[in-house]
Amino acid sequence: MGKKCSRCSTRYCGPACQKKHWEEGGHDKLCKKIRKGGGAEQNYAENKCAESIAVAVAACATDTKGQTCYICTEAVHWKTKEGLVRMCVCRGTSGFAHVSCLAEQAKILFEEAEENNLDKNAPWGRWNVCGLCEQRYHSVVACALGWACWKTYLGRPETDEIRSMALGRLGIGLTSAKQYEDALSVQEAELNMERRLGASDNNMLAVQGNLASTYENLGHHELALQLKHDAYSGYLELYGEEHMYTLLAASNYTTALLRSKRFEEVKPLLRKAMPVARRVLGESHDLTDKMRANYAQTLYMDPDATLDDLREAVETLEDATRTSRRVFGGTHPTAVQIESNLAMAREFLRVRELGER
Repeated sequence: MGKKCSRCSTRYCGPACQKKHWEEGGHDKLCKKIRKGGGAEQNYAENKCAESIAVAVAACATDTKGQTCYICTEAVHWKTKEGLVRMCVCRGTSGFAHVSCLAEQAKILFEEAEENNLDKNAPWGRWNVCGLCEQRYHSVVACALGWACWKTYLGRPETDEIRSMALGRLGIGLTSAKQYEDALSVQEAELNMERRLGASDNNMLAVQGNLASTYENLGHHELALQLKHDAYSGYLELYGEEHMYTLLAASNYTTALLRSKRFEEVKPLLRKAMPVARRVLGESHDLTDKMRANYAQTLYMDPDATLDDLREAVETLEDATRTSRRVFGGTHPTAVQIESNLAMAREFLRVRELGER
């Protein structure tokens, strides 16, 4: 364990490093400010949150021009002076908000649930789900909310489950913004903490599943595949095939199998899971759409695919594209990915039909 500043808790690799930072790095001027802001970790989180909000506001600038926050009804936040964001599936004049307003709203709702011993899942979901369209925020807005969540709860004791959940929310937000290296550091720290504290099977599976997705995005496919298999098997044993967590884990596992081109393993799994997803979640749910898209991929990417397989893949993806556009809009990541798959499937079919003539 490295040496820590007794005043602001900034951690160093050793006494020499601390001395150098104090004399040459300006720590003597920063120390008081860091301590006043709650310590080194809190100060860092506050700064990263402000940075990520600025990135999110810039990314949403065109879409939010001339709009006002549906929570505070102002265009510019009264305290932070930040602009508006919207990266959910709200359309028209709905869903525009300040990240700080969304964070404050989520914090208040969760506090009310805690104080009244109510179910905490719904209010906790407001840290990443829009209260209007009830769909998840994505990309840099999800990242900004992840930092806002972490800075809100990091002061709780390490043994507090909410602190761990906030760290997990940060990891998911970083992944959504494609900051995979940072997400990996956060999720590995979260996993180590959960192991140390003896977390429940459900919590361990959730952390492992999120970590697996990050491994996959960084190109560690075999490691990701094993973790996703373990997560799916674990949720299936804990909750059965109809639970949302099991269906999500099944979808993630099929994605990993697809990347490894293990088509014969994907097909039976999806044939089993897709009807369950339709029955439990409905035809318009993004998870149902993703499963259908994954199934279509198994058809057109398989080297042994028949002409009928390719035609089925195109038809499936055309239908999935219509659904995703209607539900999420054309710019949502799910809709964009499915449309990209459709273009590829059509090209595979075109080449095969030319060859059959």
